[in-house]
Amino acid sequence: MPSPTSRLTPQARDAALHAMRASSASDPLDVLVIGGGVTGAGTALDAVTRGLTTAVVEAQDWASGTSSRSSKLVHGGLRYLQMLDFHLVHEALTERDQLITKLAPHLVRPVSFLYPLEHRVWERGYVGAGVALYDTLATLVPGKRSLPFHRHLTRAGMERVFPDLRHDAAIGAVRYWDASVDDARLVSTLIRTAASHGAHAASRTQVVDLTKNHSGRVDGARLRDLETGDEFRVHARNVINATGVWTEETEALAGGTGGLRVLASKGVHIVVPRDRIRGEVGLILQTEKSVLFVIPWSRYWVIGTTDTPWEHQLQHPVATSADIDYVLEHANEVLANPLTRKDIIGTWAGLRPLLQPGTKAGTSSAKVSREHTTASPVPGLTVTAGGKLTTYRVMAKDAVDFALGDEAKDRPSITADTPLLGAVNLAVQRNWSRSYAQRYGWSPAMVDHLLHRYGSLLTDIVDLCEEDESMARPLEHAPAYLRAEVAYAASHEGALHLEDVLLHRTRLNYEIADRGLAALEEISGLMADILGWDDATRGREVAAYEARAAAEAAAEREPDDGAAEAVRLAADDVAPLAPLGSGATGGLKPGSPEDSPGAAGPVGT
Repeated sequence: MPSPTSRLTPQARDAALHAMRASSASDPLDVLVIGGGVTGAGTALDAVTRGLTTAVVEAQDWASGTSSRSSKLVHGGLRYLQMLDFHLVHEALTERDQLITKLAPHLVRPVSFLYPLEHRVWERGYVGAGVALYDTLATLVPGKRSLPFHRHLTRAGMERVFPDLRHDAAIGAVRYWDASVDDARLVSTLIRTAASHGAHAASRTQVVDLTKNHSGRVDGARLRDLETGDEFRVHARNVINATGVWTEETEALAGGTGGLRVLASKGVHIVVPRDRIRGEVGLILQTEKSVLFVIPWSRYWVIGTTDTPWEHQLQHPVATSADIDYVLEHANEVLANPLTRKDIIGTWAGLRPLLQPGTKAGTSSAKVSREHTTASPVPGLTVTAGGKLTTYRVMAKDAVDFALGDEAKDRPSITADTPLLGAVNLAVQRNWSRSYAQRYGWSPAMVDHLLHRYGSLLTDIVDLCEEDESMARPLEHAPAYLRAEVAYAASHEGALHLEDVLLHRTRLNYEIADRGLAALEEISGLMADILGWDDATRGREVAAYEARAAAEAAAEREPDDGAAEAVRLAADDVAPLAPLGSGATGGLKPGSPEDSPGAAGPVGT
């Protein structure tokens, strides 16, 4: 077994693939996790910290699916109180507070919201009672309370903290606290933490089939390295399917008719500059179809989301013109200075994996429970689905417990007491950051940005700047990020392609109006130096990202999902998925009717 390392380099990826390839029927891995979103990453960390030999694979980049396209909130689910789901809310509040105080205090930060009130008496009492119950459930969480109690605000008090709330939109508000997180960074940090404890982690590695032994038990998988095209088998005592909206596609590889059924629901967000809306806090608004959040984030506002069924291919959901109009319309109902399309600097669309136990076609996705379920449709295969980002750790614990069965009693989960990389010695680096700022001329905003992204791993960024002073400079056309951050994404964080940096290691794809196109030359040059790209490879990477950005922009002008999907799929993927294997799929061949872009999701995502 190679020495554990938290650096996700191409060499570390090769070593991980070698370890998987070296597994055998007589010496299998203990656990193979399929899926590199937050649930899969959390599951890999849970398994490896129990002392289990663990591998985790992802067909695309880490967090490339749902886990980089969420509302970026860590919350207890205030609206679930309306469903009287007290257990789910308390569970989520417990996880929220652990992340804030112990597990990832650098990544997860408090954010407050206003719940505007339209009626003076009954609504203030009704909403106030609900938020008070929310706070009470949070108080039941062990340890010191992590967030302030809610407050009732008059109209004047409300307007002081959110001047751009329309005067006639509310007579007052209730202010309460939850937390926000960069979802993709949470996932990459989970993967790196798992790797630091010995997990074998490989992105761009697709499961094309599940294998069984003579008794019919799933005993591993057939994997394809999408970077090289090589295909090989990995043996594992337990295989855990944590593929979110691709759950059913993964289950099908094992045969049988049982398993979990998952409904894909599309959620869209828009991004507008921070100075476009005057406000210090966020908003939570009830709409006829969903809950709309206006979330303060760094240099901009995130506004969303929608909740509509998605019936197309699963890899590239996109925002349509109708989606954008919906979000604008409902946000403008309460904003004193209405937003227009010209204010939007970015969008994203993601798919929520909602369990549908017993639901029938046509059921509204907004009514499907978000509580997770773990099951075993075939011996040797554990499936976990549902849930939400906040409760990823509980989902992971339940999945590993389920897979181990009675053995779990002797190998209990310890992730509730396992801080993620960057959390340990965070206070020390906060103190040292002052000297770093003086040395490199970083503004307070830049220092805060770096601490939020890296925590105590800020020392790694400083080391890069010590080796090369040019690394301490901001990117010329994306000055919110340092040159060192791009180099670090390739040297430590597993970025293999240009789009990995633009979409997941940074947020340039949607936080500046040109989707980061002006910065491509500088970013691709930094990555080329680290990854050893020649001019031809660098050119292909730039062209692929430019095509993707153009396709996404064009899709936003289309009226519906079908038209938008057709436009988006005109851009080729940088590492195309392989057709699924010979199990339940019957051995699809490239070019067959079933080998269309919508036929099979990227199993391993």
